[in-house]
Amino acid sequence: MKRLTAIALAGTVLMLSGCGGGGGGGGFFLPSTSDSGRGSLVSSPPVQTAKLSTADFTAVLNSTAQGKSLIQVVGTPKCDFEVRYLEYRTIGGQGEATNATAAVMVPSGSDPSCSGPRPVVLYAHGTTAARNYNLAQWTDQTQPASFEGLLIATTFAAQGYIVVAPNYAGYDKSTLSYHPYLNGDQQGKDMVDALTAARKTFSSIAAADSGKLLITGYSQGGYVAMAAHREMQATGQAVTASAPLSAPSAISLLTDYNFSGWPALGSTLFVPLLSTSWQKQFGNVYTATGDIYEAQYANGIDTLLPSNTPINTLYAQGKLPPLALYPANAVPGPIDPSLSIFYGANNLVRQSYLTQAANDLQANPCPGNALPATASSLNTSAPLNCSPMLGFRKAAVANDLRNWLPTRPMLLCGGANDPTVNFLSTRATAGYFTARGMSSIALTVVDLEDSSRSDAFSSARAGFATAKTNLLNSTPGTPADKASAVTQAYHGTLVPPFCLASARGFFQTVLASSL
Repeated sequence: MKRLTAIALAGTVLMLSGCGGGGGGGGFFLPSTSDSGRGSLVSSPPVQTAKLSTADFTAVLNSTAQGKSLIQVVGTPKCDFEVRYLEYRTIGGQGEATNATAAVMVPSGSDPSCSGPRPVVLYAHGTTAARNYNLAQWTDQTQPASFEGLLIATTFAAQGYIVVAPNYAGYDKSTLSYHPYLNGDQQGKDMVDALTAARKTFSSIAAADSGKLLITGYSQGGYVAMAAHREMQATGQAVTASAPLSAPSAISLLTDYNFSGWPALGSTLFVPLLSTSWQKQFGNVYTATGDIYEAQYANGIDTLLPSNTPINTLYAQGKLPPLALYPANAVPGPIDPSLSIFYGANNLVRQSYLTQAANDLQANPCPGNALPATASSLNTSAPLNCSPMLGFRKAAVANDLRNWLPTRPMLLCGGANDPTVNFLSTRATAGYFTARGMSSIALTVVDLEDSSRSDAFSSARAGFATAKTNLLNSTPGTPADKASAVTQAYHGTLVPPFCLASARGFFQTVLASSL
């Protein structure tokens, strides 16, 4: 028995207590050494890390204004649930054998939604620099996964869904020395391996699988969720529906936008993760890290991330710049004055490399990635249909998820003003699917900014608008300060609860229908 530690919810510390324990019944055993391939267990049953009652969890959420707001968005908890810590075998970006870990959340209780065969939600988390990211320990306020884990638990586990949430290869206890970031093939397989391993433990942890599989994730996790759906469809495994949220699924579009003068908020984190991942995958992104990065950053940048050192400390130590991706006088420069914050002193990427990228863009453009004059003029039906010469762009095209067609229902959700994952990625992906025959019945796109729409997601849009207004009104300072607060919070704090709630509503509709 233990007292669970506090949980941080949007900067507010919530006190949570409950019962934990050891293996949770059935004893501890090592799986047979003959079962040592992908999707096999390192140990079983997965250790229980938390057990929460409906009443205690509800009381915690109701103890703060932020918790009450979360209940308003995703609903009052219906179920008790426990959290377990799974370790499984998978592969890295070069096909090498490695291990990874995951959280498994199992609901229980007297409500009909909490017992009997339950649907499984396979959840993929967002980008993080924290190597110790562990969704099985989200009840610890010092854990980088605390906020995202709380959202998952409140939205799905406390509502009667079994949750399997991988931490990915390269994180937590994984022995892989890097993370295969936005490597679509590896990340799809990693998700499938976690699910395969988790299902092997279900009988020992009282998880009754209904056979209905729902795949979702946010940000990087939206990409990974889509890659997992693609992998399962290609290998003939059943998927009920998926909901990739704020997904950089059109990653080559986002890469080309970056080189063209439209960097994303967070680019100084994303670019090193990508270059390391894709160099491991293909071996042609650079000859030396100094080809891409300024001398002050080049040495060791390929082993820097993910890190056990907090990202703000890495910034303070001069290991990465917080914003300055390109030089102040870079060519091409920002396409809009508001993007000039990504250009400045102590920049990360060399002008010489940006010049190579710009020349490759001109010589080998991708029709599906052309910068639109307006959002409505994006050519969403255009194929990539290009052969870049620059290794980074080649890798981006290879990992772009506009190369398949889902046969099961899918929801795409995000916000049109997202500064981190440009919503044009979602529009381009949806346009690609639609142009190749995916119907509006099977494909649903939710833009939280589109208040003119009246449909099943209107309440999510209205709630999102209210959350933005509340943040503006509560932020002191000038109008510019208030707008900056919304920009900073947009992708990581404001959008996730409303897209997750939309995903669950979508899943409920699919489960209730014959689709």
